[in-house]
Amino acid sequence: MSAGPVTRVVVADDQTVVREGIVMLLGLLPGIEVVGAAGDGEEAVGLVAELAPDVVLMDLRMPRCDGVEATRRIRAHHPGTEVVVLTTYADDDSLFPALRAGARGYLTKDAGAEEIARAIADVRSGAAGLSPQVQRRLLESLSGQSRDPRPTEPQQPREPQRFGAPARPPGPPALPDGLTAREAEVLALIAEGLSNAEIAAELFVSPSTVKTHINNLFAKTSVRDRAQAVAYAYRHGISRSS
Repeated sequence: MSAGPVTRVVVADDQTVVREGIVMLLGLLPGIEVVGAAGDGEEAVGLVAELAPDVVLMDLRMPRCDGVEATRRIRAHHPGTEVVVLTTYADDDSLFPALRAGARGYLTKDAGAEEIARAIADVRSGAAGLSPQVQRRLLESLSGQSRDPRPTEPQQPREPQRFGAPARPPGPPALPDGLTAREAEVLALIAEGLSNAEIAAELFVSPSTVKTHINNLFAKTSVRDRAQAVAYAYRHGISRSS
């Protein structure tokens, strides 16, 4: 038996066999109580309003109201309930809308019981519950975004350089929202899925220093948690390779 508090969970999936299988699996895990199951996003929102669960395990592709819209409504009206997406899809068109809607966890349906339990525990503690595959996908997208996708603007004629005047090398690109270079480096490591202790070891600093950098960059970027920080890094092309 788990010595900690019981986590109350609602499962939302439109496929009956999958939904019942997840409910059965969660019922075998200590410290987790399934209090409801929904067949679509609309029903999930209603169950959250009625039961006030701690976590919703949310499928994305559902009728009436999809998982992204259901997540947005739950996070807007029931902020005490966290959402962990559990879906077949890990493509950008599924992943990033879910994170922007407020999901703090994202797993694919090949996740095992231990991984699901860890994600539920992570989001309850305020951390992000992202599977390793999803973390890699975020990093790949982040690295690709670091190459400037904007169309090339017509270049203005350049003034001739005076003979003997050394050309000035271009400066480093400005970081968004007043981030320092060190804060951006910490953000990139968060996007790679590293914990505070791992970031401290990577940068040869103390964990308390890492925590200070994270608090500062969260305040500057107005993100609430690590999942939103990863999405922010993706949008702004912040990675160690950029």
